Amino acid sequence: MNSFASKIAVTSLLMLLALSALAQQGKKTGLVDPTDLKQIVPTNYYYDGQVAPVQLRNSGAVRLEGGKIFQAGLVDNSGYSSEVAAKYQGYFITEKKLKIGTSELAPGQYGFGFSGGKFRIMDVGGNDVLQADQQMDESLKRPVPLKITADGDNYRLYAGKKYVVINVK
Repeated sequence: MNSFASKIAVTSLLMLLALSALAQQGKKTGLVDPTDLKQIVPTNYYYDGQVAPVQLRNSGAVRLEGGKIFQAGLVDNSGYSSEVAAKYQGYFITEKKLKIGTSELAPGQYGFGFSGGKFRIMDVGGNDVLQADQQMDESLKRPVPLKITADGDNYRLYAGKKYVVINVK
């Protein structure tokens, strides 16, 4: 390869890297804007042998350092048995290790639910992976079915007035 072609190749590569870095800078960390959720929230979610539609209006996401995301959303679980529907309310996806309560959650795709005073994370086969005590926020004026809020360096995943703290360290 001649010298001129090498210089063009190197210059093109540097420009591509610079554009990539700029694109990453445009994606700030923290809560993902609701208008951007449509790009990352799945329309359906597979859990325990069935596929359920995801409720976009009851979904939330957080962009972490390095562009990684964790997200959660409610699903229409009406097609599931009453036993499964009692504990499975939504999906939970994380691209980074998280801490919920005293337990760590590895990156992956899971089902979740609040029941019996506990927050449960289950693998897609319906097996419990993590349990944490749920907390209640009685000061919440207008609880909604699901939301994620910032809590200092952590986040809260709410289902109505019930919530758990998610540590992203």
